[in-house]
Formats: sequence, C-alpha cells, structure tokens
Amino acid sequence: MEYTVFDEPAALAHATADLLQHEVEATGRIALGLAGGATPRATYESLESRDIDWSTTATWLTDERWVAPMNADANRRMVWDALVRTTGVQFLAPDTTLASPEIAASRFTETLISVLATATRRITLLGIGADGHTASLFPGTTALDTGGPRYVDNFVPSLDAWRLTATFDLLSESDIVYFLVAGTSKAAVVASIADGRDVPAARVTAREQVVWLLDREAASAL
Repeated sequence: MEYTVFDEPAALAHATADLLQHEVEATGRIALGLAGGATPRATYESLESRDIDWSTTATWLTDERWVAPMNADANRRMVWDALVRTTGVQFLAPDTTLASPEIAASRFTETLISVLATATRRITLLGIGADGHTASLFPGTTALDTGGPRYVDNFVPSLDAWRLTATFDLLSESDIVYFLVAGTSKAAVVASIADGRDVPAARVTAREQVVWLLDREAASAL
C-alpha cells in the first residue's frame, strides 16, 4: 500500500489539486474520474479557483445515486457546484431521469467508453467508506462480481437504494488511481487494507499505481 500522509484535510486537498493541475497541463488529453464526498469536493474547489486550461480534459463520475440530477444528494450536483459550473470543463454523468438504473448505466457506458477511447491518460479519484466500499462497489453487492470495463446498476441492500457505478474493470484502466481519505472514521478500514483485508477498495488496481492520500486522522491506525 503506497500512501502519503498530510497534517489536515485542507493540505490533502491542496496537494491533490497540485497533482491534478500538473496532469492536466502536461497531458494531451486527460480523462479524469471524479468521486463524490466531502474530501474530493475540497479538491475540486481548490482546482476551481486556479487558472487552468480545461479544454483538453474530460471529467466523469465514478458513481452516482439514483436520484434526480440536481438533487442535493447527487454526486452530479456536488461536482457541478464545486468545479464544473465555473470552469466549464467537459463533464460526463449518467442520466438519472431515464426509466431505470439499468438503462441509465447502459447508456452511460456507451457515452463514457467513446470519450475514454480518445484520452491519452486516465486519472481517477476515489474515496472509501468505513465499510470498505469505493465508488458504489459495496460489500455483498452484485457489482463486485460484474466484469467488463463499463458502468452498471447496483442495488445496495444496506441502503435500500439503487446506485450506478464503474466496475473494477473500468477503474483498472486508469493509469493512476488516487484514494482521498480523511477523518478518524476511516482509520480502521485504512489500516485493515494495509494489513491485507479483502474489502472492495482493496481490489482496485491501475495500470501504473494506486496511491492513497491520507490526512493524519485517517492514517492514525497505520
């Protein structure tokens, strides 16, 4: 497990934004997978405030809740507010106004794959839940065993809710995956992954490397 520890969440967010700005400015065409959650949001807000040319970047959501697109709980809404609205960066998200999660996942796969095929580099941001889930790949759900680089619908019994998510195979096509993790509530699961526990987040791979960016609290049990 390769990781870097920062003193506080703000420092983590700023450092991640530095990494992403370098990637965007150095890459011909980058596909940037975006995670939901408070820690990634701080990174997006840091990026939004910078003078960056986003014209060769395409961003996409790694997962989404089955709610209306601009619902307060939608990852799409968060990313729009924190990054897209001001920068105008190309942003791809599943259409949750369609008839079913299955249809939405299938349609988004078609759109996403065609855009990813033109990218010269793929960077993906992920978070992790206290139960070890990442994106919407929750323990005990069918998406954990779904193959192929695509988007799928995934019912999460513990939440009694549908989610849309990238598969492990789709995430594995990233050149680099960055996990952004902050807070004491994540310390136990981070330590368990370092010890080799098999939780969904531990199954994520990348073409080059998977890097964990932690604040001091998230790293406190390591």
